[in-house]
Amino acid sequence: MRTHSDTSLPEVLAVLAALRAAGCRFWLEGGWGVDALVGRQTRAHRDVDVDFDATREGAVLDALAALGYSIQTDWRPTRVELAAPGRGWVDLHPLVANSDGSARQRALDGGWHEFHRSWFTTGTLAGERVPCVSVQAQRVFRSGYELRPVDHHDLTELDRLVDG
Repeated sequence: MRTHSDTSLPEVLAVLAALRAAGCRFWLEGGWGVDALVGRQTRAHRDVDVDFDATREGAVLDALAALGYSIQTDWRPTRVELAAPGRGWVDLHPLVANSDGSARQRALDGGWHEFHRSWFTTGTLAGERVPCVSVQAQRVFRSGYELRPVDHHDLTELDRLVDG
């Protein structure tokens, strides 16, 4: 049975620092990505979702292993989820970058998810600028499935950004 703790803001910043040190481009998505757009943590998070440059996968996995993370779910080339006891979870999504600034992610069905270049932006966490995906991308990522309470929370936060 898997046990976990929530992934804290200091842990997210440690993960992002490790990715930077590994020379990897990345973008937060999911709940922490919403929080980066908002500029502060708005709720507890089970994991941190990170889109990253697929060409740096080995370096990313090595950097996270050095922090105590190990692979728990391996659905490569679509995603790989890692956990570190007492630290949290990281859900990695490898992206193939295109020369026009867009990217794509392999879908489980063998196709591709397309990421328009306008989907890549920056936000802030703890006063630190962090790459993340846009409000538009966050909304797209919360479609096509039955929304959970955390998804409704995140959509409300995104609405406040657009309306505010």
